[in-house]
Amino acid sequence: MKLPQNLIRIGKHFATFDVWKQQVYDEQIVVRGGKRYRLWNPRKSKLCAALHKGLKFLPLDRGTKVLYLGIASGTTASHISDIVDKEGIIYGVEFSPRVIRDLMLVCKKRKNIAPILGDARIPAEYAHLVEEVDVIYEDVAQPDQIEILMRNAEAFLKKRGWVMIAVKARSIDVSKQPKQIFKECRKKLEEMFEIRAELRLDPFEKDHAFFVGIMK
Repeated sequence: MKLPQNLIRIGKHFATFDVWKQQVYDEQIVVRGGKRYRLWNPRKSKLCAALHKGLKFLPLDRGTKVLYLGIASGTTASHISDIVDKEGIIYGVEFSPRVIRDLMLVCKKRKNIAPILGDARIPAEYAHLVEEVDVIYEDVAQPDQIEILMRNAEAFLKKRGWVMIAVKARSIDVSKQPKQIFKECRKKLEEMFEIRAELRLDPFEKDHAFFVGIMK
């Protein structure tokens, strides 16, 4: 699997084709070949940071169905929205009512993002709102973030579906070295997924690792 066609590289930057013609977080807009692109900031998006650190493929394309756990205000999700285009959909789960209000502003024009106020630890809360998905993306800074991913994969991920997770070491155990935590996380993930990529996100995100895997 390669990088999707509507994700391009402009100099040292990655950029997504702006399907919706809408800025989200004061990102720079550039025009190439008569098309409008949004530059993707790796310091505001762990997925973009992973691309800068060498991630060579994304399990995303036009029409992809995504469950996004910890969608927050929609910075990264807005770029995924560009990639999956109007044929795809993002089910965005967020726990904070205050943050989801900011997300709603993004969703007003990006009709392929469905905001869900819910607890990612309890998939049953939103099971009536989410269909089977191709990809689960997780950015949840919780000690049990691996278990949260696995629980949602059991509930919603299609056979041989993909997962992407940004692991924050300090949210799991501040007494251990990040390297040891990432090793333990990978071992847990490998119970359910074949890991296809593992990257450290420094200097963009301190003490973070990014994993990409496919359901066994």
